[in-house]
Amino acid sequence: MANEPDEGHSPEEEDEGGPVKSFLDHLEDLRWTLIKSAVAIAIGVVICLMAGRQVMQVLLWPLQRATISYPGTNQVVTVSYGSNKFGSYVLNDEQQQRFNLGTTNRFVALQLEPVNIPNGTNSIQVLALKVDPNKGAAEAAQHFSTTIANFGPADAFMTAFHVAIYAGAALASPFIFYFVAQFVFPALKLNEKRYVYRGLFFGLGLFLTGICFCYFVLMPVALSASQMYSNWMGFSANIWKAEEYIGFVCKFMLGMGLGFEMPVVLLVLVKLGILDYGMLKKARPYMIVICFTLGAILTTPEVITQVLMAIPLLMLYEISVWIAWYWERQERKKAEATTD
Repeated sequence: MANEPDEGHSPEEEDEGGPVKSFLDHLEDLRWTLIKSAVAIAIGVVICLMAGRQVMQVLLWPLQRATISYPGTNQVVTVSYGSNKFGSYVLNDEQQQRFNLGTTNRFVALQLEPVNIPNGTNSIQVLALKVDPNKGAAEAAQHFSTTIANFGPADAFMTAFHVAIYAGAALASPFIFYFVAQFVFPALKLNEKRYVYRGLFFGLGLFLTGICFCYFVLMPVALSASQMYSNWMGFSANIWKAEEYIGFVCKFMLGMGLGFEMPVVLLVLVKLGILDYGMLKKARPYMIVICFTLGAILTTPEVITQVLMAIPLLMLYEISVWIAWYWERQERKKAEATTD
């Protein structure tokens, strides 16, 4: 009969989750959802403006972890005066023989120190290079010497505001998800709500996993590749604009986090009956192109980071395909058992 529920679902599961509302009531609910979301973002922005220095230190951490690969086997010297670093330089064969730094280590730290040279009855003070035995100082040559800088009087305020916007939106995102759920869930059936709840739970974990993978693994590699490519092209990479660096880091992490959401979206659509295993299987060639396209758009224009981003996305898609196959197989077995 037309009023009977679908086979396999209880009448309770088919009930709507809330009362039927008019179009204007839905518009009013949407208005309050947007207002509450905007207030949450505004509070997050204010908090991050007050903690701007700490947020910036978090964003600069991948740059400090990024390493530089020097071609060849010649020694690399880092010249410093106190805490001020002048730069790192690769010695050619002639310079290496002439300086004879007295160590077989490839990375050597040199400190400029004042030295008194006798000159008759007086002495002349000059700056001389001295090998720094500190191992950490020598290893500094393997890391970036890039400076993040502002190039205008208003740039510092704009940079702080952009940092607060990105960080505030991230801080407010759990509240925004909650407000959106309050708006959408009354229209869902009880079984659909369960799928969405599970999707949100696993989606949050995958989103954080994608951000952490980008922050700890991909970002240092991408920044290293960017500087090496600049040097190869003959450009200096010693100074980067703060606003552009922040935008690149935040968009890269956001894109990776959203990319890791793909299995949740696909499997929720499978549970809702919009997709199935056959459709996902047929879409595999297109997903390969999409994943590498996302890698090209969201990362630096070199192959290593693009591949490092595309491979996890392809693996997650493949896992989604096999989970859909397993679910379909289990449903087929249940149907056969019911028929018997």
